[in-house]
Amino acid sequence: MMDSIPAAGLPADEGSRQHETRKQFRAALTTAAADRLRPATPRADNHGRTPEPEQVHGAADYLTIKGRLHERLLDDIGERELLGASEEEVEVAVREFVEETLAGEDLALNESERLQLADELLEETLGVGPLAPLMADPAVTDILVNAPERVYVERFGILERTDVRFRDNAHILRVIERIAARVGRRIDTSAPMVDLRLADGSRVNATVQPISLDGPTLSIRRFGRQRLRREDLLRLGMWSPEMLHFLELVVRLRKNILISGGTGAGKSTLLGALCEAIPNTERIVTIEDTAELILDQDHVVRLETRPPNIEEKGAVSARDLVTNSLRMRPDRIIVGEVRGAEALDMLQALNTGHDGGVSTIHANSARDALARLETMVLMSGLDLPSRAIREQISSALHILVQVRRFEDGVRRIETVSEIAGMEGNTPLLQELFRFVRTGLKGGRVTGHFEATGIVPRLTMNAREQGADFPLELFHKQQAYPNV
Repeated sequence: MMDSIPAAGLPADEGSRQHETRKQFRAALTTAAADRLRPATPRADNHGRTPEPEQVHGAADYLTIKGRLHERLLDDIGERELLGASEEEVEVAVREFVEETLAGEDLALNESERLQLADELLEETLGVGPLAPLMADPAVTDILVNAPERVYVERFGILERTDVRFRDNAHILRVIERIAARVGRRIDTSAPMVDLRLADGSRVNATVQPISLDGPTLSIRRFGRQRLRREDLLRLGMWSPEMLHFLELVVRLRKNILISGGTGAGKSTLLGALCEAIPNTERIVTIEDTAELILDQDHVVRLETRPPNIEEKGAVSARDLVTNSLRMRPDRIIVGEVRGAEALDMLQALNTGHDGGVSTIHANSARDALARLETMVLMSGLDLPSRAIREQISSALHILVQVRRFEDGVRRIETVSEIAGMEGNTPLLQELFRFVRTGLKGGRVTGHFEATGIVPRLTMNAREQGADFPLELFHKQQAYPNV
């Protein structure tokens, strides 16, 4: 979006081109506002009568005034070169504009309409259109727009259809373009996909034609204003007290942990909760495709990948960031999610003194996670034998946590396993804790967490570091109900 703002000293033709681009952007926003504010044609009642003009006149006057002011507002913001400014700066400009307009013009608005005018103009300029009520609902974790009349949300792990409606596909497209423009990105037929992060940390993915055959789609993954902490996850039934105690000790002892699970299983939430156990004296470097981790520690450096620009240049991959982080004197390297060739560099870092790392991976089981990690190492382009890769994996990783979202919407740790070396050509996995399902009652999965009775090998290493695991954590009869 910053590219559309003319800079001083540009050649005349370049300045004219950017000025024209800015005019087109303002025109698109004005059209979006006009479409949303255009009053519907009065419908006839059951007796074929239509409302008298005065019955809709007041509403039409307000909408007409707001639409006209919004167009002037966009011109004012463009002239002041604020289209690429922060939301705070734009909000100040909007409220100043409204105050000056109300003071200098005799508008046919009552007091309540004047009070809401600034908020509605701000929403039209920066907001997400009809999705604003959903974005304000703290219970909504996902917003999925499939079509103008098919908008879904996820609340408390359950997907449900909403009454929110868009005018048409063009309306959805204008909202997507507005969201992308606010963070300096673009989406059109030449770049029909966009993945970005909003100021509040929400992740946005959008697609348009030609790859989206039935029209534009919009997916927003929202994150709470306050992240879930260890005690919150315990209360929600994600893990047992024994699991919590064990994993806290593992983090403090600088053992390497891999969290696996499906989409929406709670991997990132669990990652943030485990990072609470990292001492505040350590320097942490986080690497993510879309920055969403919120950590308590003071010494945190957040790195985020960058997609290529319009000229297909300037991309910064997760592998580049992992390599660079090794030169930043990190005590802990946290990879938000390992997706590709960076897996090799991450394993090498964990095997060469950068211990205490935590990462996540998409997989349906603990064994699948190791297989996927091996595949990702091969994506680095090196023709390594499978045994060499598996030896690196078994040497670098100590604990593998499998999380799952069950059909009742509750996210639970399914297994906690130790990677205890190699057994032939296969990494040896031994379960330490697991969730035992017993049935389904009232739409909620019933069961309990239990220890398997296996004492992990890393307890011996812990004693060498002056720490010790209470052996009662691993007693098989220890069960924690989860109903």
